[in-house]
Amino acid sequence: MDPDRALVDAAAGGDRDAFDELVRRHQAAMVTLARVLTSGRGDAEDLAQDVFVRAWRNLGSFRGESTFRTWLHRVAINVIRTSQSRQGRRLRLFVSIDRDEERQDRTQPASGEEPADLALARRQVIDRALASLPDDLRIAVTLRDMQGLEYKEIAAALDVPIGTVESRIFRARQKLKPLLVSLMR
Repeated sequence: MDPDRALVDAAAGGDRDAFDELVRRHQAAMVTLARVLTSGRGDAEDLAQDVFVRAWRNLGSFRGESTFRTWLHRVAINVIRTSQSRQGRRLRLFVSIDRDEERQDRTQPASGEEPADLALARRQVIDRALASLPDDLRIAVTLRDMQGLEYKEIAAALDVPIGTVESRIFRARQKLKPLLVSLMR
């Protein structure tokens, strides 16, 4: 049973309030997904907004074969991939260099100040570890471990067999273990 179904039906009929409620329910998850899949790029909120614009425009194509949540994740992945491909390889290199410098600056305490709090340091370690994964592994493990989707939902969102999802998550976790060992202590 899809807990969003009544809202989806109302929104598909033009009810903006119903769609606004869907946005409220799923906005944090879409921003988190965009942040993780773009390796912490600063435009995660813009990308999440683009996801909802695309979802609103295509709500009529939602057939209910999966939950709205699964469908929305699929829309998000497509929006994020399109955004990344538009930037081009050269631009991503410069953004990555700038972001690494920003992270170093943020973690350097100003004279007399305490170092960045533990939560921020953990988040940065996790972001760097996830950024090191190939896209297919990063997307699968993010959908499972950060977004809480079930394997079946991930398979539907990515349009791949469930066995592929299982192997991608397994391989991602194997690659992440040595990178996150400092957090396990």
